[in-house]
Amino acid sequence: MNLLDYLPGVPDFPKPGILFRDISPLLAHPAALKNATLQLEAFAQQFEYSHILGIESRGFIFGAALAYQAHKGLALARKPNKLPLASHRESYGLEYGSDSLEIQQSTLPAGARVLIVDDVLATGGTIIAASQLLKKAGFEVAGALTLLEIAGLNGGEILSQQGIINKTVLIA
Repeated sequence: MNLLDYLPGVPDFPKPGILFRDISPLLAHPAALKNATLQLEAFAQQFEYSHILGIESRGFIFGAALAYQAHKGLALARKPNKLPLASHRESYGLEYGSDSLEIQQSTLPAGARVLIVDDVLATGGTIIAASQLLKKAGFEVAGALTLLEIAGLNGGEILSQQGIINKTVLIA
């Protein structure tokens, strides 16, 4: 099964010059979703980790599926002001703006070794911010895992330069 058949590109969204990868067709096709989850799990086995951090919002989907499949706990990196309890925050730049991520301080246990999961790797800014957020909160980063890397933006290379080991299922 070629998962790229289920990840069409939408040009100029959310801004001109950005090619948005729509995961909706993959999520709507049970065999494609199962295949993607199993491939993510195969890559995850290369890491030693106790918990998964899913990045809002599409990283929640793949993080939750992987956490279920791998029998691991799941924490959520949320956009600002969506968590009810005390949180850690990290700001970062995007290829089309800036944003922040937060994690609730009481979510992960002390000593957690966390695998960051997101759907698409572009320039690496979101994963770098998630890594910095986890470290600031006192956790160890096991690495990062993404379903798709956008070719030509060098996200994997950028993560490597930051000392973050990343595994990606697909490159397009």
